[in-house]
Amino acid sequence: MRQDIQSSAGVRCDLKRLLALDARLVPVSRVAGEVLPRTRPAGFEGLARIICGQQLSVQSADAIWGRLVERQGTRSAQAFLALDEGVAMGAGLSRTKYAYLKIAAQAVVSGELNLGGAVRLPAQDAIAALTRHKGIGPWTAEIYLMFCAGHPDIFPVGDLALRKAVADAFEREDLLDVRNLVALASRWAPYRSTAALLFWRFYAATRRREGV
Repeated sequence: MRQDIQSSAGVRCDLKRLLALDARLVPVSRVAGEVLPRTRPAGFEGLARIICGQQLSVQSADAIWGRLVERQGTRSAQAFLALDEGVAMGAGLSRTKYAYLKIAAQAVVSGELNLGGAVRLPAQDAIAALTRHKGIGPWTAEIYLMFCAGHPDIFPVGDLALRKAVADAFEREDLLDVRNLVALASRWAPYRSTAALLFWRFYAATRRREGV
């Protein structure tokens, strides 16, 4: 049965099943401590925040997002399109990020990008539907499905912090390679989203910094 990984109870339930599935994760869990859900609003607001965070540290992304919120350009696609480009750039957005957000907002308004419909699809179909739009790559789509839609079986191997965490936990540098990590993570289905949450907590505990 699909669990709601946007609730603490859902994450605890899936984590218990995950540890039973792969006992090698038990010591990882001890180091990581409590694993909590990561949630963001569904719809354009959640997607926009993830796009803002592409290839940035958590602190930098949060700062830019906070300034966009102050300018009231984040609550909806329509609100972002109404925001003056200079004002948006003044919040710290790069020209590329502004272009990506504008493309996404226009697609949402036109109905070409149906975020509500996409999240009801199987994971790979949903990722394909999202990544058809410029500026939404696999990492962005996967994080959206995890944090905004609560999908239980996503493991975003494109996330560098996640790769480093798994490599550290297993003491295997070869797991920094995406193909090797995909093969390993396949063993954690159908609880791969909870596995990702576990390893991000492990990363935070061992490296003293947040991954996403």
